[in-house]
Amino acid sequence: MKILVIGSGGREHALVWKLRQSPRVAKIYCAPGNGGIADEAECVAVDLKSLDSMIAIANRIQPDLTIVGPELPLMLGLVDEFTRRGWRTFGPTRAAAQLETSKSFAKEFLQRHRIPTAHYAICDSSEQVHDALPHFHTPIVVKADGLAAGKGVVIAKTKDEASAVAHEMLSGKMLGEAGSRVVLEEFLSGDELSFLVVSDGERVTPLVAAQDHKRVGDGDTGPNTGGMGAYTTRTIVDDQMRDWLLAHIVRPVIAGMKAEGAEYKGVLYCGLMMTARGPMVLEFNCRFGDPETQPILMRLESDLVEAIEASIDGRTSDGDFKWSNDAAVCVVMASGGYPGAYEAGKKIDGLEDAAKLDGVKVFHAGTSKRDGAFYTSGGRVLGVTARAAELQTALQRAYDACAKIGFEGAHYRKDIGAGTEEKIGSCSRDESHQQAEVDIEWTPTIMSQPLVSIVMGSDSDLEIMREAGKALDEFGIAYEIDVTSAHRSPDRTADYARKAAQRGIRVIIAGAGGAAHLAGVIAAHTTLPVIGVPIPSTSLQGLDSLLATVQMPAGIPVATVAIGKPGATNAGILAAQIIGVADVSVAKKLAAHKEKLARGVEEKSKKIKATAKD
Repeated sequence: MKILVIGSGGREHALVWKLRQSPRVAKIYCAPGNGGIADEAECVAVDLKSLDSMIAIANRIQPDLTIVGPELPLMLGLVDEFTRRGWRTFGPTRAAAQLETSKSFAKEFLQRHRIPTAHYAICDSSEQVHDALPHFHTPIVVKADGLAAGKGVVIAKTKDEASAVAHEMLSGKMLGEAGSRVVLEEFLSGDELSFLVVSDGERVTPLVAAQDHKRVGDGDTGPNTGGMGAYTTRTIVDDQMRDWLLAHIVRPVIAGMKAEGAEYKGVLYCGLMMTARGPMVLEFNCRFGDPETQPILMRLESDLVEAIEASIDGRTSDGDFKWSNDAAVCVVMASGGYPGAYEAGKKIDGLEDAAKLDGVKVFHAGTSKRDGAFYTSGGRVLGVTARAAELQTALQRAYDACAKIGFEGAHYRKDIGAGTEEKIGSCSRDESHQQAEVDIEWTPTIMSQPLVSIVMGSDSDLEIMREAGKALDEFGIAYEIDVTSAHRSPDRTADYARKAAQRGIRVIIAGAGGAAHLAGVIAAHTTLPVIGVPIPSTSLQGLDSLLATVQMPAGIPVATVAIGKPGATNAGILAAQIIGVADVSVAKKLAAHKEKLARGVEEKSKKIKATAKD
């Protein structure tokens, strides 16, 4: 069969490399491809910004299968147009790709379908930004709504900086049309995880998980990039977490898109933050990730063509992929100045020496070839990728290969796959290509699923309800946070309560002000313990919500705590005590918490006695 791969980066090189291994493939075209891809496929010129140009190429080639790599053709509706012409194409339609092409669509979709994500606000003007900022704590994430090649996200340390960045985006000076709408988002802490699946519109099958490194500098410093490296191991998520992510994030997305008339076929990339509150969605990509694809495909041992055709034909199954237990890592070598302005046309040396190393494959991301030599042509130039039985060995191989490659201005991170407190030794290309020293003893772990659900009647209650989360953080208990209203969204609230236990939730903390019926309505639709937090939202300073929360009819118990922040703190502690009955580790932390309180009283007693003597 003839296959056409759309794109020109390291991701597309990895796809071409893996597709060539299928016995069913006779010819691969890549449009437009790059210097390195040209050694493994026939590259054909095309304008990725022009739908007509891509249609013309396919009309000439008449491929049996087309695979779309980058996001722009998806936004233009390439899959729609190719499918309409009878060309089998792997990827989501323009409507389904909105999960990536519009951050505001994605956030509102997540909220509609009760999928965990960060607190956010969508703003179309500087005035709306001004009104929204008081609802956020710093740092604040500012995102351009549209596609920005991985550069549309800024983490602002202050509200003034967030306001200034949002204004620049909205003005069009920073990112053009992509910034005509912005999303302000709560900053999340934790480990990032790239979780990819293939869907046929109804069923899904997961790829192995990976972790991407977005910032340009070691220790996650400097501006965001398209990705400076990634790694994958068999232990990055366990089977229980994988199944939780499928049940509570992936399948609800696929079902939700189908219910909204935009059936999702292709690869869905879920960019997640594994927080103390549990996994939360940062972003979606509607395609293979770059650079995650490179190490992921290094571990794939089955036929990629078969899995892709199963997605197109509506027969995706759990057996579509077979994986090696090896670890794999990709280190991106970038042009000097990237992710800012950079010069192209720098000659690349050492590629042949690097390719001779065991377990190493160098994927080309931004290169051209002339007169038998390779030259830089992009910001991200190479994806130096290696596979081995252990992560440490894979890292050593990748950095040994980096040490053999050189071009003017080359730079790359030295800590891919390492904890921020651990660094990878010098990997510069000098002293006759001496081997880079790698010292890695760190194995990544991923947080468990949420056990507590913190829910509030209005986003204005968030500042108070965060105190419950802080208390749970102290005891290492994962939780989720959401907003639902007993009065404005009664069906959603009832559905939320009924399905909480299915999501693995053990305790629900519900905060509301005024009439404060939220905790009672939730308790009426679940057998889980419910803790009510009265919110001081009226002139009665919470007395109304206190009485409304505590006065439940017989048979609908709600454990009611104090008004406001002290109550929210106690709600978190009480939830921990409920979980601690059956969890020894939590029980030990609770005992330590009690001892800490006692020591505090003793210290205050000593100070008072000493003051009295004076």
